[in-house]
Amino acid sequence: MNTTATAFDLSTDPALLARIATLPPSFRWGVATSSYQIEGAVAEDGRTPSIWDTFCRVPGAVANGDHGDVACDHYHRMPQDVALIKELGVDTYRFSVAWPRVQPGGRGPVNEAGLAFYDRLTDELLAQGVDPWVTLYHWDLPQELEDAGGWPNRDTAYRFADYAMMVFDKLSDRVDTWTTLNEPWCSAWLGYMTGDHAPGRRNLQDSIAATHHLLLGHGLATQRMRAAATRPLQFGITLNMATATPETDSEADRDACRAADGLGVRIYMDPLRRGAYPEDVVADLAAQGVQIPVQDGDLEAISAPIDVLGVNFYFGQVFSGLDENGSRTDGDGVPVVRDIPQDLPQTAMGWPITPNRFTELLTRLSRDYPGLPIIITENGAAFADTADESGFVRDDDRTGYLAEHIAAVADARTQGADIRGYFAWSLLDNFEWAYGYDKRFGIVRVDYDTQQRTPKQSALWFKDTIGRIRGAV
Repeated sequence: MNTTATAFDLSTDPALLARIATLPPSFRWGVATSSYQIEGAVAEDGRTPSIWDTFCRVPGAVANGDHGDVACDHYHRMPQDVALIKELGVDTYRFSVAWPRVQPGGRGPVNEAGLAFYDRLTDELLAQGVDPWVTLYHWDLPQELEDAGGWPNRDTAYRFADYAMMVFDKLSDRVDTWTTLNEPWCSAWLGYMTGDHAPGRRNLQDSIAATHHLLLGHGLATQRMRAAATRPLQFGITLNMATATPETDSEADRDACRAADGLGVRIYMDPLRRGAYPEDVVADLAAQGVQIPVQDGDLEAISAPIDVLGVNFYFGQVFSGLDENGSRTDGDGVPVVRDIPQDLPQTAMGWPITPNRFTELLTRLSRDYPGLPIIITENGAAFADTADESGFVRDDDRTGYLAEHIAAVADARTQGADIRGYFAWSLLDNFEWAYGYDKRFGIVRVDYDTQQRTPKQSALWFKDTIGRIRGAV
């Protein structure tokens, strides 16, 4: 890593850095990626199509008609990428496993050639002194399972538990931490309600059924992995969550926030930690003719004990319970929950930058769902990067974003939240789902024409910050 590529000042905001400096030397630091976003090699070594391979071929579904056929070519460049991770000074690499690579079609025997890639990746990480952190599902459902009904189909939860055990049996002797799902809200809501993500369906009942079956799959897999473990391991789930702030103190706006929080946070956290869905959420859904398809024993499985909660955070939201015409219901009689634009700096995604809301979320989770250690499994930002002739990006905006949000994590710890680590999203610029390759989240730039990797200023700052926390700088 060329640490002489920039002369940026690491101490431009002493107060900010002082807050970060309250993090202990034992704090865990990492970077994160996901399989479909970086691996490429979509038809090699027995891998079959996922819902994202299919969705990318739908005209207009993905910006520029982009797809993950090559992505960052990580499947072929893995050893070099692991060496880069080591050079960043992190202790953990969070990666996801591609279900259709390990179990083509989502049914039947393990594909040894596909699983061997993650076996090699695990060994390479450990050889470099980096802990592997496995996420079993980051949205790449085998297309055959979607054809059979997808996540709204209860059987998919059982298929997921079977697949999870294939990976667990291979890697559990070396991988200490196991995350079942990444952001089930995105899978269920964006995939089955708004249609913005694969598989592109738009039905509220399907979305709620998918939510329940994702959680059921998590619970079934967790139970089976824990029962099979031959040594102490950590099991968890990663949720993307935000804050909901009313635009005014009106009853309508406060109720809109309650409803948004119900479908964004509590519909996941309550069954996971309390063994029941929130009564107000169940009532809201019933008023729209939608039922959560709970069967006997489901909630006991979903609330199986976990050891760590992964939290992904990008921004907080402001809501109104009135539409632009002042009505509290839409044309179908459904109460209005309107996301209000905030007059704040934004990322290239159009997302407001709200580090103070990060602290608010983390302290709320620790208060409402105590006794569960938290790791920040994703946090980061896309900006309009400009590379110099060497490929280096001086991304002051992203560096500042990371600094402000890591300081927000430190503030939450100071206020009593049990947060034990922070993983930057993302290691590499990559395929950003429906945005294709237009949005760059990486702290390492990828030239998609040459696949050259170049650490950005933010990567150098991240490495330096980790070193300072650990007393190595």
